[in-house]
Amino acid sequence: MKDSQNKTPSESLVVTGEATAILPTGGKTKPVTVIGNEAIRGTFDDNCLQQAINSRMAPGVTEVVLNPDAHLGYGAPIGCVMVSPTHIYPGPVGVDIKCSMSLLQLDVDAEAIGDRRVRRELINAICKRTPTGAGKGQRNVKTGRRFSKQLGKQVVTEGASAEVLHQLGIPGEWADRCEDAFHVGHDDTRDALRGRLEKLLDMRLFKNFSDKVSQLGSYGGGNHFGECEIVEVADNERARSVAQTFGLQDQKVAFLSHCGSRGMGHNLAMGQFRALQGKFDRWSIPYPGRDRELVYAPLGTDEANDYLDDMAMGANFATVNHMLINALVLEAFQEVVPGTTGSLVYFISHNIARKEIVDNTSCWVHRKGATRAFPGGHFSLQDTPFAETGHPILLPGNPRDGSSVMVADEGAEKSCFSVNHGAGRALGRRAASRALDQATIDREFDEMDILTNCRNYPRDEAPAAYKNFSDVLDSVRQAGLATEVARLKARFVIKDGGKADD
Repeated sequence: MKDSQNKTPSESLVVTGEATAILPTGGKTKPVTVIGNEAIRGTFDDNCLQQAINSRMAPGVTEVVLNPDAHLGYGAPIGCVMVSPTHIYPGPVGVDIKCSMSLLQLDVDAEAIGDRRVRRELINAICKRTPTGAGKGQRNVKTGRRFSKQLGKQVVTEGASAEVLHQLGIPGEWADRCEDAFHVGHDDTRDALRGRLEKLLDMRLFKNFSDKVSQLGSYGGGNHFGECEIVEVADNERARSVAQTFGLQDQKVAFLSHCGSRGMGHNLAMGQFRALQGKFDRWSIPYPGRDRELVYAPLGTDEANDYLDDMAMGANFATVNHMLINALVLEAFQEVVPGTTGSLVYFISHNIARKEIVDNTSCWVHRKGATRAFPGGHFSLQDTPFAETGHPILLPGNPRDGSSVMVADEGAEKSCFSVNHGAGRALGRRAASRALDQATIDREFDEMDILTNCRNYPRDEAPAAYKNFSDVLDSVRQAGLATEVARLKARFVIKDGGKADD
């Protein structure tokens, strides 16, 4: 991986600030923007950097940003932003369409869950409502919901509409706390999604649709989780003011969730990869960087329209999945701690392509393991609760070091108004399973009094498998992208050791 000057990608990095750098592509295109301090830049290997270069050189791409959590992905790095006004790319969205974070604030004092027995009751109450594990759905839990095929059709074509939320018993006001409560088709209508879904069903390209609908209200496996937190608002005037707008309550319990579109999104994404790759092969179209995962479609073509419709349906499923999980978690708390009330702080994606304005041009901003970060005053936040402050940014770290709620600063413009989606992997799953000691992991959780539903916490998901969260957050702050509003400290974790959906 040497360029014309006989340099590897890592040797080509040009430092431009305390936590910023650029990565030349070797061509005449604008270089990749890199966010990360010295410690974080040392975590980017040449394979990851080469993927970023390949993405930047791909047809129609005008910007690529590499975030502090970046690591090797499929086609584009996980932890990157890719902008195009003319093309749509499935790879920088991935197979878990609209994998997201959500945060539920509960009106429960921290002391109320201090007793391990209470936390164990909460774990059991949640697990009998929200299954974990690849392929698992509501039929796999004791108090599972049952969904009709018709409701499933509404979910994928309407998202968190008032009618869908009402049918599922989800508070209607939670839709106002979503980055996007619903997604429409390529022509900005729901009718396009209805037509596309019926076509997929008629052609028997979605034979297991009803099975996938049953996965509403479930976490899946791998890096997906539910985590009970204690909110610690930062001790400064701005943080306290922003926290009030967000609805965060200091020293009270909150619940953080990470999951996406489950099997529904996976089916839709894989169908698109197969279809587009088949056409590339038949038409002898070269893949950017010779990477089959960087397949694309020019906007306005039938191929692009089909992808945008399928992505929207997967995204709608992910949205309702999160809304239902939060409703079920609230129900579980009410069973164990009677009188509990809760409100959604925010729901935000990190695997999606969104139509946004970049440099006065309408573009598709692909965020693969990256989180939108609009500061206060951004025109897109008009008529939202966050118009003056900026919206909540939910960044999961790890149970040991906590997670973070941040808010964007004006400097986020340099990263296409995006930040990382978490800590980012330092070790691959196989490497972590080989290198990390199970007894040490379990002892650390016990010493920190963090409970889990796992007999043994998965080694490939242990805190040591991820980058140093302090270095990641420092990079975001030092680059002027965002400021921390609150730290979330884990009290218990709901997780599965199976294969990740994303």
